[in-house]
Amino acid sequence: MERANKHVEEGEVIDQEARAGDDGNDALRLWLRMLSCTSLIEREVRSRLRQEFNITLPRFDLMAHLERSPEGLRMGDLSRRMMVTSGNVTGITDQLEAEGLVVREFSPDDRRAFIVRLTANGRRAFRRMAQAYERWIGEMFDNLPVRDRDQLLRLLGNLKHELHEAAPG
Repeated sequence: MERANKHVEEGEVIDQEARAGDDGNDALRLWLRMLSCTSLIEREVRSRLRQEFNITLPRFDLMAHLERSPEGLRMGDLSRRMMVTSGNVTGITDQLEAEGLVVREFSPDDRRAFIVRLTANGRRAFRRMAQAYERWIGEMFDNLPVRDRDQLLRLLGNLKHELHEAAPG
């Protein structure tokens, strides 16, 4: 914990990795380093979405799911895909609907369920945001040599495969 305390004393930001300390638990340090990188990228994306498009990451995420499903998705499916409560999806959908970016219609086979779709304006807006998002992610990885990116992608792919294999069911 000496390293983590050093960060506090110097006034530096402590990320998830610093919590691991130097106890030699490489697996924990690796996990926390991946989490720290993810958090840093997500924080930058959230900031840029807000500044350039006045939209939140959850709203962008909902629109991304709808872009991949032009026929629309049920509210429950959106909730499961986004891994949030149905109340969260309802609130986000309400906001996007008020802005004319999505429409909510009764499901033809179940009048108790709603289908959400992007409007034409929503598709255009999402495509602009998605192009910027892709550019931002590219910029964040630009300083990492292609060889290192390829190796990181391969190694994380191996980890993902092993985790899927080890998962019950």
